[in-house]
Amino acid sequence: VFGSSPVTIVITSEADTWDIDATSCLGCAQFVDWDRMPDPEQQAHVPRDILSKPPKELKKLAREGYWAASRALRAQVYHQLIQQVACRLVTPDALVYRDVASRLFGMPSVSSHPLPEFLEGCSMPTYCLNLEGVTALKKILICVGNLFPDITYSPILPSLVALLLHYSKDEAQCFENISRLIASNAPHTSYIDQSFLAHQASCMTFGDLANKHCPAAHKLIASTSENVFEVYSEWLSWLFHDLPFNYAIRVFDVYLLEGQKVLYRIALALLKQYRLSATSAELEGTDIKADLQAFVQNIAEHVTVDKLLERAFGIRLFSRKEIWLLQMANRKALMERGITMVQSRQSFHLAVDMQNFSSSIVTAQEMRIVWSWIPERFSLFPPLLLFSTSEDGCSLQRFYTCCEGYEPTVLLIKTTEGEVCGAFLSSDWSERKKNGATSGFFGTGECFVFTVHPETERYEWVFIKKPELAKAVPRSRQRSPSPSPASLLGSSPDSHSTSSNRLTVPTPQRKGRLSPFLAIRHFLLPSKTASMFMSGSREGIVIGGGGGQALSLDANLLWGRTEHCETFDNPPLCQENFKVQLLEVWGFQNA
Repeated sequence: VFGSSPVTIVITSEADTWDIDATSCLGCAQFVDWDRMPDPEQQAHVPRDILSKPPKELKKLAREGYWAASRALRAQVYHQLIQQVACRLVTPDALVYRDVASRLFGMPSVSSHPLPEFLEGCSMPTYCLNLEGVTALKKILICVGNLFPDITYSPILPSLVALLLHYSKDEAQCFENISRLIASNAPHTSYIDQSFLAHQASCMTFGDLANKHCPAAHKLIASTSENVFEVYSEWLSWLFHDLPFNYAIRVFDVYLLEGQKVLYRIALALLKQYRLSATSAELEGTDIKADLQAFVQNIAEHVTVDKLLERAFGIRLFSRKEIWLLQMANRKALMERGITMVQSRQSFHLAVDMQNFSSSIVTAQEMRIVWSWIPERFSLFPPLLLFSTSEDGCSLQRFYTCCEGYEPTVLLIKTTEGEVCGAFLSSDWSERKKNGATSGFFGTGECFVFTVHPETERYEWVFIKKPELAKAVPRSRQRSPSPSPASLLGSSPDSHSTSSNRLTVPTPQRKGRLSPFLAIRHFLLPSKTASMFMSGSREGIVIGGGGGQALSLDANLLWGRTEHCETFDNPPLCQENFKVQLLEVWGFQNA
C-alpha cells in the first residue's frame, strides 16, 4: 500500500516484473535509443508559423511529412494537436498522473505490478525506446488501467503510448495526451477502441471497406483463406506493430489530425500493394495472414512511406459519418451474436461454415465467394433458404410471402442455358408496400448484382468506385425520392427511355433508429436513375435501373431480362432474354 489510498499490488510472473524508480521521468531523450532512431528527413522549407495554420493546411503538411523535419517540431505539434482534441470534461491530466504514479511507484524498493487486464493477449511494440522508455511505457499503461476502468480491450493502446513517448518531455505529458485521445468525444470520430466489441466492429468495418475498395486483393484472400475475417482482424497490427518505426510515425502524424478514417485508408493501401506483389499461384497453401504480416514488416522493399501515403489518400472513401454508421451497424450485429461492451477478448469463429450448405444452383465453394462479397455484419450468420422455385413453385406472391421479414436477401438465378447470376438486396421486400399503388424503388447502396457462371464477377453501386460524384447531403436537406419503375415491367426494350417519371414519397425514418449505411438520403446524386436498386409489384420485380434493368423477372418467375443499367454500370449478367430454370432466395439466420 502506497500513499493515502490503498492500492493492491499483485505479484506477477518474473517476465512481467520490472524495476520501478523515479529515473524514467528525465525527458524524452532519456526514453529513446537514439542509435535506432531514423535521422530527421530534410525538407526544403518549414514555415515558422506552422502551428498556427488552419486545419486543412495542417493536414496537407502532415501528409507531406513536414513533422519529420525536426524531432522538436514533431513533439511540439503532437502536444498542441492533442490539446485541441474535444474530450470529456473530467479527463485525467499530468497532475493526476504524477499523483497516481507517486502512490503506485513512489517507493524506492522494487515492486511488482501487473499490466492491465485489457492488454491480455496484446503485443507491446517498443520501437526505438530504450530500457527506461519501456519502463515508462509500462507505468503509463498501468496508470491508464487504474484511471480508465471502463477499458476492457485495447490492443492499439500500447503502440500509441510507445510512439508518443518518443516525443514527450516526460511521462506525465505522455499520459495526459493519451488520456485525451481515450476520452475524445468528437461526433462520428474515434481514436482508440476500448472494448472487444468496438475492436471487432472496427475489424468488420475494415473488411467491408476492403471488400469494396480492394476487390482484387479481397478476391485473392477469399480464394486462399478459410477465414477472411481472421485475416482482416489484424489490420491495426499491420499499422502499429508490423510497420517499421519510420512508417508508423508518419501514420501517427496524419492519424492525430484525421482520426481512425485515415487508418482505414492506409491499411487499404497496404492491401492494394500486397496484391500487386502476390499471385494466387504463389499463395497456394500459404498462411496468408502470416504472409501479409511479413510483407508489411518488409514494406520498405516494395514502396516508400511517401508513396504509400500518396496511394492511401488517393482512395476515395465515403464520409466519416457514413463510415461511423457502418461501424454502428457492425456493433449491433456483434451484440446480436452475444458480444458485450464489458467482456474481454473472446475466441470464437466468425466465418460461416459451409460444410452443410446445399443449393440446387451453386456449390458450397461458389457460395463462399458470394458470401465474401456481402457486408461483414451479415456474413456472421449462416445462409438460410427462404424460397426455391423447385420447392415453392413459380409464384411471385409466394416469393414475397417467403421473403418478407428478412433483410437482406441473396437472389440466385440459373437459366435454362446453365448461366448463373444474382443479386444481393439490402432491404426487406415488404418495403414495396410503403409506396401504395405506385411501385417505387427502394434499397440502399449496399445492393449489388453478380455473375457466377460462366465467370464470377460483382457489380456494385456505381458510386462505390466514385464516391466523389455523390456529395453528402447537408442535414437540413431531405433526399430526392426514387423514380417509379411502374412502366418498366412488361415494356419493350426500346421503351425504357420514355418510362414514367412519377416520384414516390419516401417514408420518414423511425425516431431513434440508426439511418442505414449508404442510404440514398445521405447523398446528392447527379441523376435519379443512380439509386434504382430494387422494386417489386404484382407484375414482377426489377433490380437496377437507368437505361435498362440489371435484372427483371415476370410475375410467373419464368422469364427474365438483363441489360446494362446506370445504377450498377453492369453488362448483361447472362443472355439478355432468358428463361429461368431455378430460382432461390437466401436469407440469414438470426439476422
